[in-house]
Amino acid sequence: MQPPPSKKLLDQVRDALRLKHYSYRTEQAYVNWITRYILFHDKRHPRDMGHSEVQAFLTHLAAEKNVAASTQTQALSALLFLYREVLHQDLGNIDALRARKPRRLPTVLTRDESLRVIRALKGPHQLMAKLLYGSGLRLMECVRLRVKDLDFAQRQIVVRDGKGEQDRVTVLPESLVAPLQEHLQRVKQLHDQDLDAGHGTVDLPDALERKYPNAHREWGWPCAAHSISVKTSEVSKRGPAGEAALEDFRSLIVEWRLRYVIGDD
Repeated sequence: MQPPPSKKLLDQVRDALRLKHYSYRTEQAYVNWITRYILFHDKRHPRDMGHSEVQAFLTHLAAEKNVAASTQTQALSALLFLYREVLHQDLGNIDALRARKPRRLPTVLTRDESLRVIRALKGPHQLMAKLLYGSGLRLMECVRLRVKDLDFAQRQIVVRDGKGEQDRVTVLPESLVAPLQEHLQRVKQLHDQDLDAGHGTVDLPDALERKYPNAHREWGWPCAAHSISVKTSEVSKRGPAGEAALEDFRSLIVEWRLRYVIGDD
C-alpha cells in the first residue's frame, strides 16, 4: 500500500493556521504573502531558500514597492510562520531594510458627523451602522452576529470569537431594541420559508454540526444580519453576508462620509 501523497505547501500552511485558530482573513493574507515570496524568487521552493531570500524580499517591499510599515511587518509575520511552523527552519535575525512608519493623526468623526452618515444609510445597512456605532462592534462581528446572542431582556450583546478569539459582552442600546426585533421578525419569516422549502440550514462554527445534528435548522443560529442564500451541492444555506455585501457596506460608508462630512451637501 502506497503512502498518501503529501499535501501542497500552501495547503500545509492553511492547515497549520487553522490548527492554531488564526482568523480566515489572516489565513488569506499569509497565503498571499507566501505566494508572492515564491514568485519573487522565480518559483523556488521555500525549503531551498532561507534567511538571505527572506531579507531580499522584505527589502524589495520597502525599497521598490514603498509599502507601509504595517504591510511589511505582515509579510514578515507570514514568512516567519511558514518557516517556523510549517518548514521547521530557523531564519535567525532578519536585518532587512524596514519601511518607515509615518506619524499620522487618526481621522475621527464627531458625534454629529457620525449621525449624519448613519441617517444617510437605509434598511439593514443603517441598522448595521447603528450597531457598529452604538454597541462598539467590529464590522465582521456585526455581520456574524447570531440571533441567540442578542439578549433583549438584559439589553446586551454577546460577541463570540471576537478579536484574539475572545468572547465579550457589550451593550445593546435601548433605541435599537424595537428596530432589531422588527428586523428579526423578517429574518424569522425568511428562515421559516426556507425550512418549508426543505432548506433553511445555517453554517455552524467549529464542529457543532456534528455534535448537535439538528442545530443548523433551529431558530437562534441564523445570523442576525440579513444574508443572501448560499447554494451548495446539497442544500441551500444562509450564512453571514459575503465579501461583496461587505464591500457594498464599506462603499456606502465612504460615499456618505465624503458627501456629508467633507461638504457636498
